Amino acid sequence: MTTLAVLLFLNCNDKSAPTEPIKGFELEKYLGKWYEIARLDHRFERNMQNVNAEYSLRDDGKVKVINRGFKNDKWKKAVGNAKFAQDENTGFLKVSFFGPFYGSYIIYELADDYSYAFVSGDNKNYLWLLSRTKTVSDELMEKFLSQAKELGFNTDELKFVEQD
Repeated sequence: MTTLAVLLFLNCNDKSAPTEPIKGFELEKYLGKWYEIARLDHRFERNMQNVNAEYSLRDDGKVKVINRGFKNDKWKKAVGNAKFAQDENTGFLKVSFFGPFYGSYIIYELADDYSYAFVSGDNKNYLWLLSRTKTVSDELMEKFLSQAKELGFNTDELKFVEQD
């Protein structure tokens, strides 16, 4: 399993989330492929590289999520779905890979051109820097690290994902 699979263990209704979702979110612009640049590691992605997620709109209005990553000389894939946790203009989704269990996916920073996203769960154990490209500038990385530290995330534990 990859990036978002872990989210099913998070409680979407927890009011103690370390981040606030962005407003003015446009799902259509968010759809497509994202590369994982950095993450707080967890057992679902441990030692996984080349992690990416692809989002597409389903006929029922939900979002199809396909996560992929490379581990132990083979590709792993998880397919799930996402739906809005609040209104459609707020970057707060609920994601599920296993039936009725949904977890928080909070987009708390998003480039105007949707080229990068800072995403957290509803606690300080889950954090990602996602990008439309396989690498990001040093300035963007510094911004991510600085904000994450200010928000109380353990930036010393971040894993930087190889994308080749």
